[in-house]
Amino acid sequence: MPGFEVARVMTSEQLRAALVIRTRVFVEEQHVPADEEIDAYDADPLGVAVHLLGSLDGVPVGTARLLLDPRPGELPHIGCVAVLAEHRRQGYGAALMHALHAEARACGFAGVTLAAQLHALAFYEPLGYFAHGPVFLDAGIEHRQMDLLL
Repeated sequence: MPGFEVARVMTSEQLRAALVIRTRVFVEEQHVPADEEIDAYDADPLGVAVHLLGSLDGVPVGTARLLLDPRPGELPHIGCVAVLAEHRRQGYGAALMHALHAEARACGFAGVTLAAQLHALAFYEPLGYFAHGPVFLDAGIEHRQMDLLL
């Protein structure tokens, strides 16, 4: 993907860019309340969450995060995967996911978990994720739990 780069968020400015993308996708497009979308994991770019920023020719177009504080016996959680509408279906989301998988492996985790919006199951399945459990609502949107063994 010429011109596309994924980088770990290291500065407050990069974190702000990631949050702008998430706000556009989740709050503006999907009508998730802002106070549900932005949480304590978003306070520090170097906290217990790994935030990634995907940029096309230097312009941020996608983001995702990995929470590195699972409860004992649980997998680390991927969330906040967002690509701006005009840049979807070009492989940028998959590139962000592969980078998060590499981060989880580097931390010694054997797998990852996420809550996928039902319409996004077809995005995650080719990446190796399998769905389990019942459909549930999160921010008024139907989701299913999905896991990936690394």
